[in-house]
Amino acid sequence: MRPNLPCLVLVLTLWPLSALQAAPRYTEVTREAGIGFVHHNGAGGRKYVIETVGPGCAFFDYDGDGHLDIYLVDGAETPGTKLPEQPMHRLYHNQGNGHFAEVTAATGVGNTGYGMGCAAADYDNDGDQDLFVSNFGPDALYRNDGGRFTEVTARAGVSDTLWSSSCAFADVDNDGLLDLYVANYHNFSYTNHKVCAEGGSGLQLYCGPESFDGVRDFLYHNEGEGIFRDVTAQVGLLNTTGKELGVVFGDVDRDGDQDLYLANDKTANLLYLNDGTGHFEENALLAGVAYNGDGKVSAGMGVDMADYDDDGWLDLFVTNFQWETNTLYRNNGDGTLVDHTYDANLGKDSIPYLSWGTRIFDFDNDGDRDIFVASGHLESDVEKYENTTFRQLNQLFVNDGQHRFELEHQVAGTGLAIKKVSRGAAFGDYDDDGDVDILVANCADSPDLLRNDGGNGNNWLRVKLQGTRSNRDGIGGIVEVFSGTLHQLDLVRSGASFLSQSDLRLSFGLGQRTAIDRLKVTWPSGLVEEVKNVPINRDLTLVEGSN
Repeated sequence: MRPNLPCLVLVLTLWPLSALQAAPRYTEVTREAGIGFVHHNGAGGRKYVIETVGPGCAFFDYDGDGHLDIYLVDGAETPGTKLPEQPMHRLYHNQGNGHFAEVTAATGVGNTGYGMGCAAADYDNDGDQDLFVSNFGPDALYRNDGGRFTEVTARAGVSDTLWSSSCAFADVDNDGLLDLYVANYHNFSYTNHKVCAEGGSGLQLYCGPESFDGVRDFLYHNEGEGIFRDVTAQVGLLNTTGKELGVVFGDVDRDGDQDLYLANDKTANLLYLNDGTGHFEENALLAGVAYNGDGKVSAGMGVDMADYDDDGWLDLFVTNFQWETNTLYRNNGDGTLVDHTYDANLGKDSIPYLSWGTRIFDFDNDGDRDIFVASGHLESDVEKYENTTFRQLNQLFVNDGQHRFELEHQVAGTGLAIKKVSRGAAFGDYDDDGDVDILVANCADSPDLLRNDGGNGNNWLRVKLQGTRSNRDGIGGIVEVFSGTLHQLDLVRSGASFLSQSDLRLSFGLGQRTAIDRLKVTWPSGLVEEVKNVPINRDLTLVEGSN
């Protein structure tokens, strides 16, 4: 609830448009908000590959009080290193006043594995969000029992012990129960660690993915009663050629089921199309999303799926290694996508950056979707042999309303002037003021909580789906908003970005539009509902079958 918000919105709508456009900026408020976390990667000079991949983070409301809480994934010691205290993944409770209090011990989610990422969703449909943590080594599933968590990994049957990276919940067979996908990177271990060097300088480097073999991923089918079953092979998803880092589910072909896209590091990206029964067929090459527009493989890191150009079809965005562009795939609506990176002006500015977490979202609520990218190099001494830096700026690409993007320099604020080694990124309105804030997880450093100041100068609507026939969180649901000539579409998605979980509520910017003519929901169950004359500048919860 936001007291007196209608009065605040009335004042803002009377401001000149130029003032509204100049206002939005990101302000770094991490310590001010009470977050004292620092990530540990266990680096001791031996260049174990795991030291430089994580971490991820999450925005999710673990106690159902309406405020987004924060989960931060930590690393661990590596052989030959000793830390003063054991690193631990930590949960911070949002107190509703812009401040957070650490509640890790009280809630039971203090995992001490070498962490990578996480995903949060209500897998047992009991009304609270559960938490899955992907680790280098044994993963962990925490069942939420009303704000206190119970670790149920073994009982649930999701005890993957490989090097897990990104993960996501999705209902692949539309039975109303969320399934779990866990991506695995490659077969690095402390025993098969290799020494790699930069040819010119002789400096030891972290070995690239080519130095290790790919490993399988896992799709765990939700059997109900808290039990999952590995169905990877029988549904067509068993593959050891990829080296997965980014995972996103969504209905790419708009046929009513959840397809799967995987961003791979130096191997072809994979697109698995769902046949409607929860069985998949790999189609990335034919669809045009296995390689970039030059037909070359990229080092895929993070990924998102959203409709950036408002044509009613879900597009794909993949972040890649330095000296490669990130890749924007535009959905043609005929089963194919095309590399639209340079046409959208996203090419040259992304080349000098090594990019990871990402989101297609409307940062200034002007009615078109922008793109955030988190960046940071692998090598702490990269400046000695390459014209780049270890710590890098994160990037905000602003949509000009014609589906082209400009790298924003002026509106960035202090939050985008920070140079760190960024990895995961989560997105959500933690201070409940109507604009989207950003949480960035940084390697061997403190995270950055970036508060959006001024994005609510434009009108907005935030939609939460509550399934009845569909899964409780409405994951996989598609919401369309119609306001005059503006037609926006967004997808409720778990996972995405890189190793991170964003708020499951969908945010729609309206610019200076003062009315929503209608709102359309396509539920995962197939039910289609419409709501007319929707009020703006508020949260709207839609319960399946009640509209």
